[in-house]
Amino acid sequence: MADITEPEGRTSGTGGTGAKQTRHTKAGRTSGGRGMHRRGFLGGITGVGLGAVAGAGGAFSLLTEAGRNRASAATGTATLTVPDLLEGTTSGTTTTFTLEARTGTAEILSGVTSDTMGYNQSFLGPTMRWTKGDTVLLDITNSLGEDTTVHFHGAHVPAKTDGGPQAAFADGETWSPTFEVKDDAKTLWYHPHALGTTAKQAVHGLAGMIIVEDDSTAASNLPSGYGTDDIPLIFQSLASDSGGDLKYNLTGYLSSGLSFPLLLNGTNVDDTTLTFTATKTRTRFRCLNASPSDIITIQRSDGGTLHQIATDQGYLTAPTEVDSIRLVAGARAEFVLDLSDAVTLQAVVTTGWVRGGSGTYDVLAITASGTDTPADLPSSLNTIERYDTGDFTARTITLGQSGTTMTINGSAGTSMSSMAMISTTLGAKEIWTIRNSTQLEHSFHLHDVPYQLVSVNGEDPTGVDLGWFDTYEVVGGGSIEIAMEFTDFADDTYMYMLHCHLLQHEDEGMMASLMVTES
Repeated sequence: MADITEPEGRTSGTGGTGAKQTRHTKAGRTSGGRGMHRRGFLGGITGVGLGAVAGAGGAFSLLTEAGRNRASAATGTATLTVPDLLEGTTSGTTTTFTLEARTGTAEILSGVTSDTMGYNQSFLGPTMRWTKGDTVLLDITNSLGEDTTVHFHGAHVPAKTDGGPQAAFADGETWSPTFEVKDDAKTLWYHPHALGTTAKQAVHGLAGMIIVEDDSTAASNLPSGYGTDDIPLIFQSLASDSGGDLKYNLTGYLSSGLSFPLLLNGTNVDDTTLTFTATKTRTRFRCLNASPSDIITIQRSDGGTLHQIATDQGYLTAPTEVDSIRLVAGARAEFVLDLSDAVTLQAVVTTGWVRGGSGTYDVLAITASGTDTPADLPSSLNTIERYDTGDFTARTITLGQSGTTMTINGSAGTSMSSMAMISTTLGAKEIWTIRNSTQLEHSFHLHDVPYQLVSVNGEDPTGVDLGWFDTYEVVGGGSIEIAMEFTDFADDTYMYMLHCHLLQHEDEGMMASLMVTES
């Protein structure tokens, strides 16, 4: 079998207002390298031993259609679908949002009907908008025919309401978590998190965006008209057979005759470029990679730059000019465009797991029709005080592998009793080294609190990597150092999770529990 390599990792430059950061880009555009990310064939077979590869025989074809450029191959257009904004009901100081996890059907491949899942609809879910300081109550009914949970990815909430595996609830039941919104303005999302079924349920469509607003000066100076100049972009790189059966585990991904469709807000963009007419000159885009494993890089087709304003966990210190934005599974970012002319956004898909999507897609053609003149983009968005980690408690978290089983610190988290547990106390300040002992791609996600990057593969973070994160790439053989402070919430029964956000790796055991107790 021919040697096949995976894509290069991202690179960083300097940040700050008007600064330009070079990020991972498609071939032919400027790209540097931290190294350690280009891997041979065996490194690309995530969680698969040699016997499994050999047993797949002719049915196994890594990266079918690899490198195919679809940017010039789009044969149609359709209007971008903006997810509905879920209206809450306010009583006193509490706003209630009602969701139902249900089954349905949708076209994932054009002209083919797939069995799907969604919140309040057949596929995906509505956007929720929360405001810092408000109390929210979520009435979530399970109509799936199997257990589920709903995790509020990136939200700083009590462990009991975080929606991890301990919060699983059965078909026909309603789960009603309530909490005060303590997060600053940022883009979050919600999705299932039950043991062993997360990939299945999320792949079939259980995902939606959460927008958190606050009263900061930055928030008031940035576009905020949902669906007008504040636009959610939910990317999903999936796997399907010709009959529309969506694949989510190793057996499925190694079956023959698969397509790897790319969806934007639930619409297949393999051969269709979606359109959006910008009625405001400055438009904000909130990007979410809701793929189970693949990496999505967002860029302009004309090679122009984007002004990134936020990472997973909120605003950067200043708008930062970037060539592209690379999102591993579960990650988010926000950017703004000042539109005097038409702009086409592209998505570059690179495989994160054993097989997956590959190629460059023209996903959104934006027509500029605004006649307003926006104020200057704010030169300052946020104050981020960098941690002095000299007296922080140090830990090492090792991401490992035993055959097709994924581990954290040597334990496979396929049950609550088998997973490794990290214990800490309220108020603790810690620095973790996340060490990838495999040659596989991982996407490290921490529940409860945001973290700062201290180093990435031994290098100091720069540019947008100086922002706040909850999900970050750990390349094969690489490592990241992250620092965090455990504030507000302690519990001696309910735990948070830390895990790889490649959903298949999570289901295969790469998940540990985090217990935060009173000091």
